[in-house]
Amino acid sequence: MTQALDIPGPGPVAQADHQRPFGLLKELERPGDVFRDIGPNWFAAVMGTGIVAIAAATLPLHLPGLRVFATVVWALAATVLIALIVAWSVHWTRYPERARAHAANPVMAQFWGAPAMALMTVGTGTLLLGGGLIGPAVAVRADWVLWTAGTALGLVTACWIPYLMMTRHVIGEGDAFGGWLMPVVPPMVSAATGALLIPHVASAQGRLTLLLGCYAMFGISASASVIIITQIWARLVTHKPGAAVMVPTLWIVLGPLGQSVTAAGNLGTQAAHVLPEPYAAGAAVFALLYGVPTWGFAMMWLALAAAITVRTARRGLPFALTWWSFTFPVGTCVTGTIALAVRSGADVLRVASVALFVLLVAAWLVVAARTVAGSASGRLFMPI
Repeated sequence: MTQALDIPGPGPVAQADHQRPFGLLKELERPGDVFRDIGPNWFAAVMGTGIVAIAAATLPLHLPGLRVFATVVWALAATVLIALIVAWSVHWTRYPERARAHAANPVMAQFWGAPAMALMTVGTGTLLLGGGLIGPAVAVRADWVLWTAGTALGLVTACWIPYLMMTRHVIGEGDAFGGWLMPVVPPMVSAATGALLIPHVASAQGRLTLLLGCYAMFGISASASVIIITQIWARLVTHKPGAAVMVPTLWIVLGPLGQSVTAAGNLGTQAAHVLPEPYAAGAAVFALLYGVPTWGFAMMWLALAAAITVRTARRGLPFALTWWSFTFPVGTCVTGTIALAVRSGADVLRVASVALFVLLVAAWLVVAARTVAGSASGRLFMPI
């Protein structure tokens, strides 16, 4: 991504290992270098962890300990979010040139959408799960703050990053990849999660404004995503999957698909209390008749992405932060499936939501464990 700076160190890494307990950060010349190359892509870990908590909290399955599990995972996501905000602040303070270079890089720039979605994911988890720990009123206020900050940042990235791609980035004919969706998906996350805040707005006009705003953001993300997904399909057909490290990003396509189904369902539910007829009924119909076909395409893409991933893994699939693409996008399919199951009453969708949740948790456990190991050694903090 960017060239490493020649910063004088205390000596060879091997000579310094014995000074670090358990060999922590052994692949870095100095422990302080942990802040040198932290990019916005790190916030995907918060997204992938937070969505596990949200999915567990809404799953149509009542198991002993499930809510406790969801609460613990939400607390973990919130902790990681705080740690990353602090680390990223240090990064911007100590290495401002490197920080600014992320937006200039046509690959790393795409992940500027991750901080916005991380904020809103933790915010929704706070609303759904945090009330028992910090009180319902505080949980609602915290979600308002996180949703507002995430929405504002997401609307910026949805315009800013495509503008850079159109005017400054040097992009080849076969360069489209799943990461192109990252800057434009945050408004869809805003729509899905903002719907949950509508009942907490006091005035009727305020509720109407938020509902319409969420539908507008639904349109922003859905339209941009359709354009980008067709480009990714064309690139796969003409240029094949490409570098192994980028193959996990194919799963990002599931993000706008699953999140749009979730958003349509959540907004359809709230429209019943905000919009007059026949629009309230229309919103409910849209939630199902849009949701099911889109869910079908998402399952088709999941099968394609899984097949390409397995094919690539047989030849070697090196671990990188792109593996977090296996989590949040699948999580949106879980929440979307849950929304459809609740609205339709279809048992097959309830079963599908549980099956997808099992896949999500399995992927999260693997990726989280690999991330902890890579962070402990310092490898993940090295420049790409």
